[in-house]
Amino acid sequence: MKYFVLAAILAVVGLLFFGRGRSRKPPPPAGGAPVAPRQGPPAEMLACAHCGVHLPRADALFDAGGQPYCSPEHRVSGPR
Repeated sequence: MKYFVLAAILAVVGLLFFGRGRSRKPPPPAGGAPVAPRQGPPAEMLACAHCGVHLPRADALFDAGGQPYCSPEHRVSGPR
C-alpha cells in the first residue's frame, strides 16, 4: 500500500512539473503587438549631439559637420 501511495504522489508531481511546460504558451508581448524577428545585423546606434538620446543611424539627422541629431529642432539648436 505504501508503494502505491508513493507512486501516486510521484505521478502527480511528475504531471505538474512536466505537463505544465508543454501546455503553456509563452505570454504575448507587451501591448499585444507581435514582435517581428530581427533581420540582419544590429543597427549602429548614435547619440544625439544636443540631448544625448540614442537612436539608430538610419533614423538620425546629420548637420553639415556630420553631427547626428534626433529631430530637426535639435539639429537647428546645435550641440550642447
